Amino acid sequence: MPPALQFQEFQRDFGRHLRDPRKAARPAGVPARRAAIYAELLFNNLTGFLDACYPVTRSVLGATRWRRLQRAFFRAARCHTPYFREIPREFLDWLPADAGPRWLRELAHYEWVELALDVMDAPTPAHAPAGDLLAGIPVLAPALMNLAYAWPVQHIGPDYRPRQPRPTHLLVYRDAADEVQFVELNPVSARLVDLLLEGRQSGRAACAAIAAELGHADPQAVIAHGAALLADLRAAGAILGVRT
Repeated sequence: MPPALQFQEFQRDFGRHLRDPRKAARPAGVPARRAAIYAELLFNNLTGFLDACYPVTRSVLGATRWRRLQRAFFRAARCHTPYFREIPREFLDWLPADAGPRWLRELAHYEWVELALDVMDAPTPAHAPAGDLLAGIPVLAPALMNLAYAWPVQHIGPDYRPRQPRPTHLLVYRDAADEVQFVELNPVSARLVDLLLEGRQSGRAACAAIAAELGHADPQAVIAHGAALLADLRAAGAILGVRT
């Protein structure tokens, strides 16, 4: 076998051993102590990223169960990106449905969103900050997610573990100070944000569309409520202004 192929085979064997030393033999010529130290360094590096991203998930599972889950990820997962900051996303994609309570995957996603928005490359579009939000087309913060969960993930923690689902809508965004913010919405408000994200309608037209979808008897009342919501979102930094 050519030396290059021999080296690649060694790398694969060593990688299998580092992931699961109980099942994969250590390659010949590799000292046991050095292999164990290297494996522990790799695992600790990986867990550092996961611990930082998922503090609540870690706390509700407990240290032992969380560590066991990390070990399973280290052993079984096959990441598809070389970037360290993507390790939490790879973990989220891998996380089994039966890894914990029914709400665990949604809780983990909720925690990951903060990291995703924090590192998202999203240039600020041209806009008029003081523009009329009803007459113009509102411009939302470029790093933003309008999320719907079956569980109240923002309240889950060591002191609260829901027994029944409760549909929850959260608007998560990075503000002008590069801080990630969370706003809870009701279903109608979340639907309005969805329309605004399309970027094709004025604020008034989007509110009127909501009134039509609801079959509301007083569309002007819906528009008035929508105008107040738009103003609140602009004050909070979720809406930057209107398109120029």
